[in-house]
Amino acid sequence: MLITTSTHLEGYKVTQQLGLIRGITVRSRGIGGNVMGGLQTIFGGRNTVYTELCETAREEAYELMVQHAQQRGANAVINMRYDANEVLQGVTEVLAYGTAVVVEKI
Repeated sequence: MLITTSTHLEGYKVTQQLGLIRGITVRSRGIGGNVMGGLQTIFGGRNTVYTELCETAREEAYELMVQHAQQRGANAVINMRYDANEVLQGVTEVLAYGTAVVVEKI
């Protein structure tokens, strides 16, 4: 699966647009993680607890987006983006989306 944030893929021709695809996940940190993350914020610097949570959420949303594209019959996704919103305090929604396409090498 070819994926790009660009609107085209160098060396490929889009032969079919299959529409918008997305992957969405909602994640939160448990009480233990919130305590550890809170302690890290007291001392400052890189907060590895929340960085890991964000990375896991993005990866999960990305994989779900790829699955959605494959279900549509795509071999590429163009104009891929991420979006994130706080649903509740400590609960984050992450969305990965783009346009599913069929491409062929030029």
